[in-house]
Amino acid sequence: MASRKIARARAPVRVDFAGGWTDVPPFSTEVGGFVVNACINRYAYATAMTTEAHNFILESGDYGTFIEAQTIRDMEYDGNLDLLKAAVRRLDFADGVRLITRSEAPPGSGTGSSASMGVTLVGLLNHMQDGDMTRHEIAALANCLEIEELAVPGGKQDQYAAATGGVLFMQFANGRVTVEPLSLSRSFLLDLEKHLTLVYTGKSRLSGNIIQQVMGPYAEGDRSIAEALYNIRQCTLDMKAAFCAEDIVRIGELMSANWENQKRLSPSMTTPKTEALLRVAEDCGMLGAKACGAGGGGCLLFLSDADREHVLREAVQDLGGQILPFNFDFGGLEVWEPRLPDQPPTPSH
Repeated sequence: MASRKIARARAPVRVDFAGGWTDVPPFSTEVGGFVVNACINRYAYATAMTTEAHNFILESGDYGTFIEAQTIRDMEYDGNLDLLKAAVRRLDFADGVRLITRSEAPPGSGTGSSASMGVTLVGLLNHMQDGDMTRHEIAALANCLEIEELAVPGGKQDQYAAATGGVLFMQFANGRVTVEPLSLSRSFLLDLEKHLTLVYTGKSRLSGNIIQQVMGPYAEGDRSIAEALYNIRQCTLDMKAAFCAEDIVRIGELMSANWENQKRLSPSMTTPKTEALLRVAEDCGMLGAKACGAGGGGCLLFLSDADREHVLREAVQDLGGQILPFNFDFGGLEVWEPRLPDQPPTPSH
């Protein structure tokens, strides 16, 4: 165990503009997928402290849950803080640790909050062990926590976004992930932030087997699902071009096109509340919109016409939508050691 006694970390969640579902196997491995997404300043936080008794204490501030175990082997996956257990077990943190976590994203929001927590935990424990993992390696291991350790199927965009930060174009091919930060002007980023509204509609109602409901028929040759996935894939390439051209109107058109194809993947993708919010937004100068993540509830991302975002926000709030203010995050995963009460301040350089 390294001499460090306490460290903290955070990683951002993301909003996705196009490409979700093309990062999910078997489509991502057979055809190859693309995603355009952006990290936002809502974070998963974790604190790690060594324990004198060399035991394990895991706490979630979001759910008010607490577990304690003497050894790694005592921590069984039972649905209670399994992601924390998986991080400790996968990194073989054998000397004992206390972990305290919380997230600023609502549960089931579709913004990749579990992935950002996984990245936070891996980055934090790697730091506590004096590890030298890169951001890419941290993202890969965080993805393995969910897919391999906990057998939760999914894509890869969330972990790589959380580790990297920024506005990103991602490519998924042959089991590899390529992350390309998009170089955009400051004025465009400020304008895009102004036009965007993130709305929480309530926890996603999608069941855990939604990926099988989509990818199972795809693997068996369902032409409608395959066509929708190919359309989403092309939409993402067009979205990258729209971002590089800094064309906000085109970005809105492609968000809506992506959403129309996403709804073709499963009847569970949308909800009556989602459709009601989209209808009222269209009357308020909406340039485009889509569900974040898999859909089925969670968050909707709206792109408003110039200087009409306040009208849209009032309308969606009247229908019960919760506005989640945000700015883009460009830091990605951050790990630091706090100053303890009996320590002098760190000298500035």
